[in-house]
Amino acid sequence: MIRLVIADDHPIVRAGLIALFSLEDDFEVVAEAATPDEAVDLAERENPDVVLMDLQFGSQQATTGADATRRIRSLDAPPYVLVLTNYDSDADILSAVEAGASGYLLKDAPPHELIAAVRAAAAGESALAPVIASRLLNRMRAPQISLSSREIQVLELVAAGRSNTDVAEELFVSETTVKSHLAHIFSKLDVNSRTAAVSAARRRGILR
Repeated sequence: MIRLVIADDHPIVRAGLIALFSLEDDFEVVAEAATPDEAVDLAERENPDVVLMDLQFGSQQATTGADATRRIRSLDAPPYVLVLTNYDSDADILSAVEAGASGYLLKDAPPHELIAAVRAAAAGESALAPVIASRLLNRMRAPQISLSSREIQVLELVAAGRSNTDVAEELFVSETTVKSHLAHIFSKLDVNSRTAAVSAARRRGILR
């Protein structure tokens, strides 16, 4: 029996997933979480095999699904985490994979693909949606246009309207380091301004 915790801030999504897994003999949904913090608490208390994790839990939540994934994977007996989200930007994928997610699926995945992915995750295997696997392969094949996770963090903050000083404070680095990251970003994206960098990154699917 594969024990599941479902973490998503939308009650209808959680209800739909519970209904889907109830049709399978080898699944048991042991708990559902509406926030990242709840997901971490339930992962520790219920000892599931897999946590099915959304990435975004509404603007009221300071923490993300990636944050919760990192905390869950650092538990003494960590369950596997499978991300199920609407977002397929490089920033989202990298944050989830670096946090320790075993797989990454989009919410438009057919039910049989989702069920197979959870079974694979429970067995300790990687489970990536084809579009996600393709995106990661493209990053490996074209490193010259791939931004590092830190460069993506910087660009996300720039896209949110933060100044270099704000970015430096948030990432606990110097303003000179931020300027250096921006210089590398401009070079990789072949642009010469912050606005153009954000636009190019969105066009390439690097930013949401």
